[in-house]
Amino acid sequence: MKNLKHFIDTNDFSRQELLDMIELSLKLKKCVNAGYYPPLMEHKNLGMIFQQSSTRTRVSFETAMEQLGGHAQYLGPGMIQLGGHETIGDTGKVLSRLVDIVMARVIEHKTVVELAKNADIPVINAMSDYNHPTQEIGDMCTIVENLPRSKRLEECKVVFVGDGTQVCASLGFITTKLGMRFVHYGPKGHQLNEEHKEIMERNCRESGGTWQVSDDRDSVRGADFIYTDVWYGLYENEMPKGERIQVFGDYQVNRELMQLGNLGCKFMHCLPATRGEDVTDEVADSDSSLCWEEAGNRLTAMRGLLVYLTRYQKKGSELGRAALKEELDDFMNSRLGE
Repeated sequence: MKNLKHFIDTNDFSRQELLDMIELSLKLKKCVNAGYYPPLMEHKNLGMIFQQSSTRTRVSFETAMEQLGGHAQYLGPGMIQLGGHETIGDTGKVLSRLVDIVMARVIEHKTVVELAKNADIPVINAMSDYNHPTQEIGDMCTIVENLPRSKRLEECKVVFVGDGTQVCASLGFITTKLGMRFVHYGPKGHQLNEEHKEIMERNCRESGGTWQVSDDRDSVRGADFIYTDVWYGLYENEMPKGERIQVFGDYQVNRELMQLGNLGCKFMHCLPATRGEDVTDEVADSDSSLCWEEAGNRLTAMRGLLVYLTRYQKKGSELGRAALKEELDDFMNSRLGE
């Protein structure tokens, strides 16, 4: 396919390309909210590979495809032979001949990388143990829609609080790519690693953004957006409750922490949240909370990404389609007629 691109990591794209994805997503949202459903995925099929369960990812992709005139096929655990009797590479080659685009929510990042390497259609990383780039397009749509008055995107400070999850890493990647100010405030031993820091530093040299990784509570001061995730990390390595309270108890997003942010500071969470641990009810349900708007913008992001990545797929000319229709009609009438 001409200009085939996969969406595996936001670092694979330029600042302008990411801004284009965000703007396209928001324009499609505006259309749908007004009752116009652009048939931009008409007759297209999405294969959805899930090695992990998900609420927002599955529902948003299925809804996006239906709204844009396409169809989504759920390929859950045990439903296909991904990495079993069939190699991941062979799965990519086969699906390239059966659907138009693939998304994969995988346990190991190398799985989605190998899938994309062997696919002739776009592959979307819908979360791995390394990153969660689709989440971050939705997050950026939410931030763009809720910019502080008189502030530009690159003037905003985003603080991620708590465990250095793949969501934290992806948020650090995209904000520094876009020239924003990013801070990870988390306990030592659970902070973004040296590889993450090198990537953010490289992004900042190009964009003019800044980054900081710290266990100093003062690093939260001046935040425009405070973001957190669950404390238990990946499902397969869930930390016992007593241990996570001991490690992350001081990093709960509560009223006192929110007050360190700028006036009008907004709260964000990728969900699901563990209320009473990573965030209090008071914050999650407050007027400052963007949680539910953020969840809705997962759908916003999926629409944009699906259209962005398939826009070069061949459609054929009107004249060519008319000729093929005539040829098929002639065959049906002459050879298969009564």
